[in-house]
Amino acid sequence: MWRILAEKMRSNTSLQRLFVVLLILFVTCESFPRDEVRALTAFKEAIYEDPLLVLSNWNTLDADPCEWNGVFCSFARDHVVRINITNSSIRGFLPPELGRITYLRELILHGNKLIGSIPKELGMLKSLKVLDLGVNQLTGPIPPEIASINGVTRINLQSNGLTGHLPPELGNLKYLEELRLDRNRLQGTIPAGGKSDFPSNVHGIHASSTNPTGLCQASQLKVADLSYNFFVGNIPKCLKYLPSTSFQGNCLRSKDPKQRSAKKCGGSPPAKTHQIFHPNHRPAKDVSDQHQEASKPAWLLALEIITGTMAGGLFLVAVLTAFQRWNSKSSIIIPWKKSASQNDYEAVYIDSELLKDVVRFSRQELEVACEDFSNIIGSSPDSLVYKGTMKGGSEIAVISLCVKEEYWTCYLELYFQKEVAELARLNHENTGKLLGYCRERSPFTRMLVFEYASNGTLYEHLHYGEGCQLSWTRRMKIIIGIARGLKYLHAEHDPPFTISELNSSAVYLTEDFSPKLVEFESWKSILARSKKNSGSIGSQGAICILPNSLERRHLNVQGNVYAFGVLLLEVLSGRLPYCKDRGCLVEWAKEFLELPEVTCCLVDPELKHFANEDLQIICEVISLCIHPEPTNRPSMQEVCSMLESKIDTSVSLEFKSSSLAWAALALSS
Repeated sequence: MWRILAEKMRSNTSLQRLFVVLLILFVTCESFPRDEVRALTAFKEAIYEDPLLVLSNWNTLDADPCEWNGVFCSFARDHVVRINITNSSIRGFLPPELGRITYLRELILHGNKLIGSIPKELGMLKSLKVLDLGVNQLTGPIPPEIASINGVTRINLQSNGLTGHLPPELGNLKYLEELRLDRNRLQGTIPAGGKSDFPSNVHGIHASSTNPTGLCQASQLKVADLSYNFFVGNIPKCLKYLPSTSFQGNCLRSKDPKQRSAKKCGGSPPAKTHQIFHPNHRPAKDVSDQHQEASKPAWLLALEIITGTMAGGLFLVAVLTAFQRWNSKSSIIIPWKKSASQNDYEAVYIDSELLKDVVRFSRQELEVACEDFSNIIGSSPDSLVYKGTMKGGSEIAVISLCVKEEYWTCYLELYFQKEVAELARLNHENTGKLLGYCRERSPFTRMLVFEYASNGTLYEHLHYGEGCQLSWTRRMKIIIGIARGLKYLHAEHDPPFTISELNSSAVYLTEDFSPKLVEFESWKSILARSKKNSGSIGSQGAICILPNSLERRHLNVQGNVYAFGVLLLEVLSGRLPYCKDRGCLVEWAKEFLELPEVTCCLVDPELKHFANEDLQIICEVISLCIHPEPTNRPSMQEVCSMLESKIDTSVSLEFKSSSLAWAALALSS
């Protein structure tokens, strides 16, 4: 009996323990740290392009993020310990709130399209072991606050656009084993740290604790890749003894022929080592100077003091005035997020180097050019397009972004700067030329100024214009012009420049029907996110609209190639890419593309004459471009070569096949 009673008691004890464990887990799940959820939410809000939808299940209303893609929690599901989102093409910024994920051990965002700077708040991640932000588009300096992550073992910031000097504080990371900073724009000398040329773990030599900080103090460092930057000076001897190092492609004093040439290094000699002065050490004055100073009359000494004080005061006023002017020009205080108090502001500093070669227009001169902004030639929920005429007579198109100041976060400002700089570097006869930008605080203004193309968009001519205006020869010229523009964007820019939404509305036509690719649509997604709405791209008429599956912007080179294939079909057939009545253009065209004898059914009925040889080439290019496997699609160099070599736009067969075709010659010239 006692044995049975004891067994029952043990059984009850086990049940009680199980109940306690389940209760703890339940309470833990209910009380997941809000700071961590807010930090992840801020990260999602800072990502404005997610082509692979990796963040699609990040439900910001869900208090438990442990099931979100790329988020890994502790065994007790009470903290986020790992974020791993690699090679997903997400584009956006790194929010400072990431520093609130206190127990995070790995932050891996390798191989994406992150822009902006590395927030110094990452230095608050005291539990972090791995920081991998490599192969992105990050800019700005490496924040020295990263050296506060005492336990980090691996830092990978390779293949970005980082600038500035290498923080010597990184030598304080006593557990750091791997440091990859290659393929950036870092400059200055490589901080060694003190007189010791050997790390403390080599040959039993210990670095003195009194030596200045530098990489030689990182006792566990095994891999250091600093190649393809702009470092000058000498390679620290201590780093030569590491198992794996690389310093090629710099401006170092080295016999290695793989260093950059003097021309690429700016032609300037390596930076000299600056002498370090101890604050308590002052150069001794000459004894005669001391006696001479002591023998000065009192009135002269008083006059010198008064004069020096006045000069110092004037200098201080000048410095403060200059600083105030610089601060008002080079930074803008904008809301971070609209809060109840509306007092949360963050300063966003304009990178003077980034926009130094771009013309900045005042709102007043654009208002005069655009007739008090009354000459509207286009509109959407996100922007207004005005036509204007400058004083010199040149015509301009002004795109004004429709966004309220309270929605304009620092992310949007940085994105605006980067896009202006990206658009300004385009210079080709088949791309729209950005003339400048306008950025003012009162009234809040963000505008882009482009060269005006007088003939409207290709979309308007295909679907609303007179069919006879776009003869076969003219369509072939437009197609080849678009291909040349894309070839320039993809092949002659590093990284390649892609059109975010390549369609007939992104192709503007000049007076002689020469096509110009214009990037207007890149703002839609990010502006929509800032307004917390779906941000639909808009319709092309009441009946035929673009469905959600086609609204996604083409974010890479292969996507642009596919979009070019769809655009060819649109130009060839005169049909919309998608229409509720007719369905998807690509699906409709597939049966004709696969049978050469019926490809003529693809041709726009408005076209009375066309060259069958050209048609076969166009159909071949379309089939290659819309291949379902992106890796099997051709490059725009190959596409352009096929079109230019096999299509003759100087003399068309349509003019040989009909006596009436000569009338079209005038329209095609």
